[in-house]
Amino acid sequence: MQQYGQFIGGEWAPSSSKRTFDTQNPATGEVLATFPQGTRDDVRRAIDAAEAALPKWRSTPAPRRGELLLEAARIMRVRKRELGELVTKEMGKVIAEGLGDVQESIDFLEYIAGEGRRLLGETTTSELRSRFSMWVRRPKGVVGCITPWNFPTAIPTWKIGAALVSGNTVVFKPASYTPLCVAKLAEVYAEAGLPPGVLNVVTGPGSSVGNEIVENPRVRHVSFTGGVPTGIDVYARAAKLLKSIELELGGKNPVIVMDDANLDLALEGVLFGAFGTAGQRCTATSRLIVHEAVYDEVVGKLVDRTRALKVGNGMDPKVDVGPVVSKEQERAILDYVRIGLEEGAKLLVGGEKLTGGAYDRGFFLEPTVFEARHGMRVTKEEIFGPVLSVMKVPSYEAAVKVANDVEYGLSSSIYTRNVNLAMKAIEVLEAGITYVNAPTIGAECHMPFGGVKDTGNGHREGGWTAYDIFSEPKTVYIDYSGALQKAQIDNAEY
Repeated sequence: MQQYGQFIGGEWAPSSSKRTFDTQNPATGEVLATFPQGTRDDVRRAIDAAEAALPKWRSTPAPRRGELLLEAARIMRVRKRELGELVTKEMGKVIAEGLGDVQESIDFLEYIAGEGRRLLGETTTSELRSRFSMWVRRPKGVVGCITPWNFPTAIPTWKIGAALVSGNTVVFKPASYTPLCVAKLAEVYAEAGLPPGVLNVVTGPGSSVGNEIVENPRVRHVSFTGGVPTGIDVYARAAKLLKSIELELGGKNPVIVMDDANLDLALEGVLFGAFGTAGQRCTATSRLIVHEAVYDEVVGKLVDRTRALKVGNGMDPKVDVGPVVSKEQERAILDYVRIGLEEGAKLLVGGEKLTGGAYDRGFFLEPTVFEARHGMRVTKEEIFGPVLSVMKVPSYEAAVKVANDVEYGLSSSIYTRNVNLAMKAIEVLEAGITYVNAPTIGAECHMPFGGVKDTGNGHREGGWTAYDIFSEPKTVYIDYSGALQKAQIDNAEY
């Protein structure tokens, strides 16, 4: 069994706590590795290393920083099978998605490496003669990144890649369910030639490691992905220091199926969106809003297709749905199934924990479909599991009203052949992402990613907008007039 320390200053070091925790395969219960329970002192040592590495890394030309990330992408491509299998073993998603998680990491690094030759600012005219005006991007300094377990290589790579190419150094806290995936990423970056101290990884609980990253004034920026309650707490703690912070939080994502939709295509998308990654995506399809004219047909086919899904160990390529990540996650999802039944939602399929044989070693749940009324908790709250609520509506207008009537606004989708309705949906759906004739999942790494309302605080990961998160604009004026010129003072000569 592998035993790891904290990755600080380019070396694996023991924690000051002397305590450890195990990471396990949610399909089999197998212990994969042991990690230290980090402390605030461990984080401070990591910040020391990041501060020491910052001046040289910040002054490294951005194209060179990009080249190092491109080398990391090359190494990940060579090791894709190994890393993809690790994602499946540690997190549980089926092997095709485990490999996809790694591919997304590769794609983003290849994209972001090229951005090292841009890092665009802007030049503009000056209101004064013989004066040049522009703004440029500067790194923020030491940044802290805190990530969830559901995309254990892709989400860390989004944050690390953008932060590093922008010239920052990083103190990183992975989710305690998936630290091994991030440990392997740290090894990849080190092999690619990343200088010691530029990336540091500290494992352990949010109450010590996470809070120290958020509260330490030497960490200039925090990028957090996770649940809304934790995000609010992180936001409040950081606000006391006027610290910049980026939050990417939850979703309650709707698919609207209109009466003119390609129903077979819609069903394929809904099944993948609702039950891919066992529903453990912030973009997962958790609400299906169907026009009454096709409702019975859609529901009938949906139930049949859901019942046919194969649940099991994600390493089996014939499996459609893997386990959920942990006992705690399993319990929380089953609690929502109970809540749905108590509220009067009609259970159409699923709703049970799978038991017997290999199922007893892991955390396997039946893909679940409720027929529900809008306003029930299962239609309003993020479940983060393989649970889909289906609702009937009489019109497009009613569908949009239901879709928007939640606290979240991450992803959304509409299936229709009517281009006018599709274009209108793009305007009126309250979400950071809208798909037309595609599921709510499938974001591409070169496009902005994030949402509105309780989904975040206005920032966008992915694409060029990531630089707005990890860099500071600096305005520059160059006066070559040879005289004192006073902006806004009425001394202009025409």
